[in-house]
Amino acid sequence: MKLFSESLQSELDRKLELIPLEGAYTVRYYEEAIKILIMGLEKLKTYLIKYKFKDKNEEIEFFRYVKPMFAGKLIYYTEIYNIETNKPYGPKKTLRKYYNSELLKLKTFFDENQEFYRYYRTNNRYLDKMYFVRGKCDIKLTLDNFYFQADQRFSTSHDHKLAKILANDLIKCYIESEITKIEHNHDQQRLRNLPSRNLKWTSSKVELIELIYSLHTEGVFNNGAAGLSEIISFFESVFDINLGQFHRVFLEIRNRKTERTKFLNILKDKLIKRMDEADEN
Repeated sequence: MKLFSESLQSELDRKLELIPLEGAYTVRYYEEAIKILIMGLEKLKTYLIKYKFKDKNEEIEFFRYVKPMFAGKLIYYTEIYNIETNKPYGPKKTLRKYYNSELLKLKTFFDENQEFYRYYRTNNRYLDKMYFVRGKCDIKLTLDNFYFQADQRFSTSHDHKLAKILANDLIKCYIESEITKIEHNHDQQRLRNLPSRNLKWTSSKVELIELIYSLHTEGVFNNGAAGLSEIISFFESVFDINLGQFHRVFLEIRNRKTERTKFLNILKDKLIKRMDEADEN
């Protein structure tokens, strides 16, 4: 199961990266992403239904970590699609009010599920056999209506709620990023006078974002006074690249189970190798 889910996740990530972008993340982009993720979740379901878990612990691991990761991304892209297609036309004040109302919805979900948030955030495990094992429905455990409509072969009482928590983290990052653009006129006007650029960033956007966050954290620009959005804008203009929802990407980097600073580790290892080779010559 682990190998299949990791392979499927890599396949979906590659397909998401191949969706054409028209200068920015658009409604069309989210439509394509949703189709890809629906297909991925269906593949996971088909595999799971035929799969026999070795024991309850493996089943818990799947419904606590694997399925919510896939479902959470689908929920995220669906919600962002809805947010963007329902976004009103109007001045900054109107847009700010709209995005703040969306943040309020996230807070309402949090308020209604504080106990489970606390259980998950503190990495508690004592109720896992109730929350993340199929057929362990207990109506006293604050069930989602979704559970009663879901395929019981592919659902537990709380895996969907956990997927919502993961998605809401990403949605919050997205909305806050959009508010930041409104507040700071994220139009890159101040960068138009830069000299012509011949260098292109040819590695992945995820790796560039990891690098930018490390530079911002170290405070290497303007004696640490440069804001993250300002630095992102600079790199976007210099390399003629759109880094999209960089807050969401950073959250995914933070959630890596191994090698959270994967790109930085590669840079370090290759630089040390280069210096060692130079020492030998």
